[in-house]
Amino acid sequence: MGDKKIKNIFVQGAIEPSFIAQAIDRHKTQRIIGAHNIFLGQVRSDIIKEKEVQAIDYTSYEEMALEKMVQIREDLFEKYNLTCLHVYHSLGRVQAGKISLFVFASSAHRKEAIRASEELVERIKTELPIWGKEVFADQSFEWKKPIQ
Repeated sequence: MGDKKIKNIFVQGAIEPSFIAQAIDRHKTQRIIGAHNIFLGQVRSDIIKEKEVQAIDYTSYEEMALEKMVQIREDLFEKYNLTCLHVYHSLGRVQAGKISLFVFASSAHRKEAIRASEELVERIKTELPIWGKEVFADQSFEWKKPIQ
């Protein structure tokens, strides 16, 4: 991707609440920000074929995902008036009830931050090569179906 800086968006395991709080706190000195919009994706205990999901094992083609994320960020900065845009996605096993996706968009005004984060979540789900294997109590599993 040339001289574009590729930021690692991946976190091993669940994204802890303290990490989220620290990310928010780091922005308090940026006085041009008037709005933050945060999306947190949490692993659900879905019932699939009469089995309850206990966790999701996330895997990714990381290099491709990171390169694609650079393009998505560039697109969103061109489209919306953003000051910051952060993404963190889990890899490895994340237990039900834990956070696996943290999206944080900041702007001078709320509508831009809200629209950007909504578009970002949709594009992560449809464009990044990240897969989830839903794991049941008996350790059997089923791959999550792609979003249509």
